[in-house]
Formats: sequence, C-alpha cells, structure tokens
Amino acid sequence: MKILAACALAAVAAASPAGKVGVDVAGMDRAVVPGVDFFAYANGGWLKKTGIPPDRASYGTGAIVSELTERRTQELIQDTATGNAKAGSEARKVGDYYTTFMNETAIETAGIRPLKPQLDRIAAIKDRVGLARCLGSTLRADVDAMNSTNLYTDNLFGLWVAQDLDDPTHNVPFLLQGGLGMPDRDYYLDPSPKMAEIRTKYRAHIAAVFKLARFADGDARAARVFDLETRIAQVHASREESGHVKKGNNHWSRAELAARAPGLDWEVYLAAAGLDRAPTFVVWQPAAATGIAALVGSKPLDAWQDYLAFHAVEHMAAYLPKAFVEESFAFHETAISGVTRLRDRWKRAVDDTSHVLGEAVGKMYVAKYFSADEKARAREMVANILIAFGKRIDRLAWMSAETKAKAKAKLAVLKVGVGYPDRWRDYSGLEVVRGDAFGNAQRAEMFELMRNLAKLAQPVNRSEWVMNPQLVNAVNLPAMNAMNFPAAILQPPYFDPNRPIAMDYGAIGAVIGHEISHSFDDEGALFDATGKLSNWWTPSDFQHFESASAALVAQYDAYRPFPDVALNGKQTLGENIADVAGLAAAYDAYKLALGNADAPIVDGLSGDQQFFISFAQSWRRKSREPALRQQVVVDAHAPAPYRAVTVRNIDAWYAAFDVKPGQALYLDPKDRVRIW
Repeated sequence: MKILAACALAAVAAASPAGKVGVDVAGMDRAVVPGVDFFAYANGGWLKKTGIPPDRASYGTGAIVSELTERRTQELIQDTATGNAKAGSEARKVGDYYTTFMNETAIETAGIRPLKPQLDRIAAIKDRVGLARCLGSTLRADVDAMNSTNLYTDNLFGLWVAQDLDDPTHNVPFLLQGGLGMPDRDYYLDPSPKMAEIRTKYRAHIAAVFKLARFADGDARAARVFDLETRIAQVHASREESGHVKKGNNHWSRAELAARAPGLDWEVYLAAAGLDRAPTFVVWQPAAATGIAALVGSKPLDAWQDYLAFHAVEHMAAYLPKAFVEESFAFHETAISGVTRLRDRWKRAVDDTSHVLGEAVGKMYVAKYFSADEKARAREMVANILIAFGKRIDRLAWMSAETKAKAKAKLAVLKVGVGYPDRWRDYSGLEVVRGDAFGNAQRAEMFELMRNLAKLAQPVNRSEWVMNPQLVNAVNLPAMNAMNFPAAILQPPYFDPNRPIAMDYGAIGAVIGHEISHSFDDEGALFDATGKLSNWWTPSDFQHFESASAALVAQYDAYRPFPDVALNGKQTLGENIADVAGLAAAYDAYKLALGNADAPIVDGLSGDQQFFISFAQSWRRKSREPALRQQVVVDAHAPAPYRAVTVRNIDAWYAAFDVKPGQALYLDPKDRVRIW
C-alpha cells in the first residue's frame, strides 16, 4: 500500500575511512569499467573486504549509521533508567520501559503466566459470535506495516486510520488483509523447492511453539494452523495488486461488509475492535476480505482456536522466556532471512522502546544530536530540490500547460517535515509499569489503537509524523502531500557540512528528490493538490506518463539477482520512478547550488563524478541470499545494486564516465527513461 506511505529506505550514503570526509575512494574498484558495472566500480573494494555481521540479514552504510544512532539512543535512554525521574513523566516511562524489557530474570520467572488470560478466552470460544468477538479484540493499528510499504500484519485484518482518499478533510478506517505468519502469500503458494523447504520449517516452528506453551498434540494443532493460513494465503491479493490505489479505494458501509463478506459477524467483530461507531470502511483488498470472512464462517472452531492460540504466543514472543525468543528467531530470522545470531538484548530493547515511546525518545535525541544549523541547512537543500523539480516540470516538452499548472500547484503545497515534528506526541495516557514487560507491550498496543481510533473524530493533521526522529529513513505520504526527513538520516556520512556539496546532493539530495518524486510516481501522481484521488492529467499527458512508466517496468523486469529470480518491475515501479526523477532533480539542484561556479576536483574526481559515485555508494549493501530472495518477493523497492544503476537513465552520467555503446549499462538516448 505504498500509496499511503512510500519510503526511501536503507543505505543512503558512503561510509568513509575514519577522519576523512567525502567519497570513499578506497571502497571503490577502479579496475571495473563504470559503464559495465557502476555499482561494483563505486563499491567493489568495500564489497570485497566487508562481511555481513551474524545478527544481520544485510549490511551497508544504512546499517552502520543505524548502529551509531542506536548506541547514542541507548545512552540517552539509560540516563532515564535510574528511576530518579519524576513518576509519570515521559523520561520515567522511557526508562521504566527499557529497564523492564532488559530484566530477563523477571521475564523468566513470570514464564507464560501473562498469556493465560488471553489463552483462556480463546479456549472459552463456543460459537461463531464468540469467535468474531475474539478476532475483533486482536485488531491493532498497523502503522509500522504501512510506513514500510511492506504491508504485513499477523492479525486477521490490519487497521490504518488516515484521510479519506475521496474526501481529504476526514479520516476513515482502512481495513487491510492479514492473518499470515510468514511474510507473504508466495511463501505458502510458490511451488519452488526453496519455498517448500521454508513451509516445512514453518510447520515445525508452529508445533514447537505449541509445545513450549504446554499444549498437547502440538503436531496436530500445527497442521490445522498451517492449513488455515494456507487457505488465507489463497485469497490474499498479491503485492502488486495491493499497490494499486484505484483497486484499493473501496468504500463499504457496515451493511456492505456483512453483505459482501459474509461468514464473519461484522457487528460483533467491529464492536470488539472499538469500531462500533464507524459508518464506512475502505476495504483495500476486497476479495481477501470476502475470502477471509468466508473462512471464519466455514472452518471448524477448533482450527480457529488453535490459530488464535498460536498467534497469541507468537505475537508476544519477545516478552516471554528465552526459549520462546530463540524459537521465534530460529524461524523468522534464520530460516527466512539467513541471520545466524540473535541481536543483543540491549539493541532489541532500544528498538522496542523507540517503537512504543518513539517521539519521547526522539525529543531527547534531537536535543543532543540535531542542531538548528543542521535543520536550516537541510531545509535549504529541500528548497533547492523543489525549485529544480519545478523547473523540470516547466521544461517537459510533452506535458500540456494545463497539466503543468496542476503539477506545480501540487508541488507548492508539499508539507516538508525536517528533523522532528512541529508538535510532539502526548504519552500521558500510556501506563508503563516497571517490572511488567508483557503488560507494558500490551498496554502500548492498546494505547496506539486508541490514539488512531480517536483520529476518526478529529480533523486531518498533515503535520503528524509517522517516523521517529531517531530513525535512519525518510518517508513520503502522497495522499497527504507531506514528507518526513528524520534527524537520524541527516547526519554524516549522509549529510556532511565538511565535504563538497556535490557529494551531499548525490547522497541525501537524491533521497530528498526521491521523496518529492513519490508525490508524482505511478500512484502519487493520481492525487491532486488537496490530497484527493482525482485525475488532474489530460488524457494525452497521462498516456505519455504511462508509456514512460512501462519502459521503466521493462528495464527492471530484465534484472535477475539469481538465475531463477527476476525483479517485478510493476511491483517496484513507484520506487523506481522516484529514484529516476529524484536523482535527476538532485543533479539539477546541485548545479543550481553551485551557481556559475565549477565544482572543485577532489581525489581526481570531477564534481559530476563525485555526485554519481556518492549516489552509487549510497546504495552500498550486501544481503544474505534468503534475505535478498525475500526482498524480491515482498518489497516495493528494488535491491540496492539495481537502485545504484538508476544512473543509466541520466544523460550527465554518460559524459562523466565516458560510457560508450556496447557497455552493459549503456542505453541509447531514446531508451533512457525520462518521466519528470
């Protein structure tokens, strides 16, 4: 559902040797011809000497900077963890949450007792009404799923509360397909040997979880759960289908839910979920809603009870004894992604605390690590790239004056958040109890659900942030014409005042351009300046846009990470459009920032070479084979090496590196994709 939140993601700039700023010359491989393999030319030295840490599925500059940010955040959190902060204060809540998560002894002592009330409620289900009530009580606000563009929820349905795409002045509840324990329907349905092997491991994992939770007949229960999840997978929409806003924008009334998706008692389900007063829902994957509801009405109650019990344990594994944590890791990290070592507990504690109290932690982070000068400098870069994007619109020979005017109007209203939100989130309603890790996690989920449900009675807030300041990432919200650039991504080596601006524009500038361009990608371009889903294009202009997009689809369809795996150009189209347009706008903005001056030569590299190498080094990344295969299946982003070769669509790259016909990356000028 990239249309609601499209993100830049991952590694964005080159790591430099200690004490040196700028292009990582030592990390290059100048024996490689740039026009043959630009990713290897820019990163080959680093790729040869760098391994992937055992606790990671992939590794690159994004991970390196995230680790630095993680340690800084841990220090800030630990300063609040002494218990001396005022009771009820944000600082006290942050410290108590972190300290409680770190207390493994208390968690081991509690065992599975915290789960007993929920498991008892599941065991007490006697009929379909009770089943609907129990299923409804599991609905949660799946904000993280929406932010990542990799839509995933292990609950039967997911909830996203956001502005109505037809009426951007009001918030509505979006209902999303869910219910799977593996990352995507392909893991259940793909007949390949690799997927079949993962399915075998998943069935064994389900049985192991039942046994750890002291259920009898774990193997039989696992078989029922796996069969039910396979049936759910069969009715799921594909990733590609879920990315189409026009297919997803389905407004159903409460009566239509019951009529179009019979089998589930929707009134009971919605009441248990806290949605008893909502009159209308946007059902993003209607066939999945119908199919899942039919399964609720037809599959045996004991199968659903096993399913709910398994997911209750699985969902809360991080707050249960070590055996549960290790079993979850063995499947979800090792079997799925190839990771061989569990991350240190303090890292998981930092992540969990940031997840629950993100802006409270973020407030501390920006106070220490993000200055007003850096915010002003980042805003200046954003302004230059917006100007450059506007000039690119003006120069489009194929676009009519009517469409140009509407595109410029949309560009003018983009709400750009830099560093941190204008107004911090209020956590006064969240109860954190020192010593109750399981309860803290449950209360945090309910707090987030209630916070989102409250939006249904509030005006749309375009200033709301969906990313924490201490997150190394960035996001565009096309329906809200808004963007977030968290403080943590605005630091060296992404964004560095001590190096030539060509490098900054090639690295963070391309990210800024990428996010701006998401408002004009294959889905973002369907929203007008108010955020309404409205086609503001003339028919001939939109036909040209679609033709250029089709050429980009074909370009990415041709990339094969493995002999048996090709990229899906349609699945990654929005991100690829944003990469091409964003890089082009960043290049123009770099020239604009220089005025009439020439860029200085650095390490024998011209300004243009510095720009493009910084971009390619920004996508420096190594991935384990299972993780890379998973990315191809579930992610709207192309793998890093293929994002780096976006340069082959930019004319200036050819001149900078003397790229010639016959070289692997060479594209004839007529075949270079020029969308914006």
